[in-house]
Amino acid sequence: MSGSQCAAPAAMEEEPQEPPESPEPAAREPRVRETPEDICLEATANAIALHPVRPLLAAGDVDGDVYLYSYSCTEGENRQLWSSGHHLKSCRDVAFSQDGQKLFTVSKDKAIHILTAEEGRLETRFPKAHESALNCVLPIDAHIFATGDDGGAVKVWDLRRGSAILEARQQEEYISAMAVDGNGKILLTASGDGTLGVFNMKRRRFELLSEPQNGDLTSVVLMKRGRKVACGSSEGTIYLFNWDGFGAASDRFALRAETIDCMVPVTDSIVCVGSLDGVIRAVNVLPNRVLGCVGQHLGEPIEQLAVAADGKLLASSGHDQKVKFWDVSALGSMVVDDYRRKKKKGGPLRALSSKALGSGEDFFADLRDEAEPEEGAGDGGGSGDSDTDSD
Repeated sequence: MSGSQCAAPAAMEEEPQEPPESPEPAAREPRVRETPEDICLEATANAIALHPVRPLLAAGDVDGDVYLYSYSCTEGENRQLWSSGHHLKSCRDVAFSQDGQKLFTVSKDKAIHILTAEEGRLETRFPKAHESALNCVLPIDAHIFATGDDGGAVKVWDLRRGSAILEARQQEEYISAMAVDGNGKILLTASGDGTLGVFNMKRRRFELLSEPQNGDLTSVVLMKRGRKVACGSSEGTIYLFNWDGFGAASDRFALRAETIDCMVPVTDSIVCVGSLDGVIRAVNVLPNRVLGCVGQHLGEPIEQLAVAADGKLLASSGHDQKVKFWDVSALGSMVVDDYRRKKKKGGPLRALSSKALGSGEDFFADLRDEAEPEEGAGDGGGSGDSDTDSD
């Protein structure tokens, strides 16, 4: 190599480069669901209630424990706020006061407990309130509430006096449910002896009993702006009474359900009913139609139903130890007559929400909509009732 030639420069060694930092994964936005997630309990809930203002759910279980949960449609946001184990035996019913500040609970141990809803602190206790196990409780106003027991006894209590102001035992079997009119004047009691009891709250006296119906009366609700009263029965029949005619049922509607174990009004004409077969049916009253299935606890009996104050959310408890939520907001806009003309007679029970479809199996294969009601017993044909009767 001549002196004029220069040696080729040595290749420069590249410095090792660190791999670029991977960007931080974006935080996943919480999923917003159509309805809140299921709440799993340690035992079957005999009773549930939804707060009149806030998204809170109270539950009382077979072990005597009472729980308060906050619920949300945002995934993962359900929270247990407190639990109370004051009852010695199964908690049979729970109910919020009208302002939502107190929670009433009754138990098989014959005790009435009144707790603060916010903290679950026991505020008032009636340890031996009835001679028999208590079955239901109904707050009527800020000071008055009613209770019913397994022996058919009804008591009305005044918190200002700290004692009962009315005591009666007119029905022979357990008091399953109670309802009161908007004025707080007339108390209605459904009983296992098949009768509907009527009590005058203002005069503090018993008024009358209806004729006994077939099977136990398991529920009682007011419909049609208070002009009608509907009672569910253990025979799977809804009995209807006129407000001024409690002596005898004015109409009846037999569902193809083994039982009607619980019932709540969702609109002025539609009730949701829970049954032993685990299905929650939406039923229109006058004209009497089964609209379809709102939801189900697969293969498990339904213990209790509760509806939110705005009528858009339904909660249910079953023997699967779960509280489930169902969107019922569309029920108020259903046109019953159109549905009657379009439905295929004998077809499967209509699913009224996506959750009602279950797990993809043909869940509704054996659930058939109700046949045409027998003449004079279904659409008011035999009693002259109609959906347009006068106030």
